[in-house]
Amino acid sequence: MKWSVQQLHAFKQKGMQIDELVDANKVKEIDREIRDISPVHVKGEALINHSTATFNLEISGSMTLPCARTLNDVEFPFSIAATEIFQLDEWTTYDGDEDVHELIDNTVDLMPYVRERILLEKPMRVFSEKKEGPAPEEGEGWELTTKEDQNEPQDKVDPRLKELEKFFDKK
Repeated sequence: MKWSVQQLHAFKQKGMQIDELVDANKVKEIDREIRDISPVHVKGEALINHSTATFNLEISGSMTLPCARTLNDVEFPFSIAATEIFQLDEWTTYDGDEDVHELIDNTVDLMPYVRERILLEKPMRVFSEKKEGPAPEEGEGWELTTKEDQNEPQDKVDPRLKELEKFFDKK
């Protein structure tokens, strides 16, 4: 998914359709939490004029992430709508509000921007439906609790606060 400016200008009148499966495995090197990623489907169109190339894309695929509780693999599907604009000539200026990318070596390469969008779509944490996994549920001085466990009435008094209890006795 890399084109020179001359190749893009050939599509000026009719536009360009994009429908490709791409390998985005480099995201695993950037973010080690991503255990695996399927081939990513990039579909969309490019609108080209004399000064810009605007790519309207739909990026979809699936990544495998670790469960925040059990460390089991969790499949996380994603579908991202993205618009990337590239400046084809160096004389046109743009407002600071517009996110327009400059060309590198007189070519447009969409892959770094596709990878960036995938990394931005990755959730902070995911949870597996499985209750057990490689992560332990308890250890020395701690144990995993759920919201249901926390809602139960707790009659235990911290031994450090036991002396304060006598101040609230009405007898």
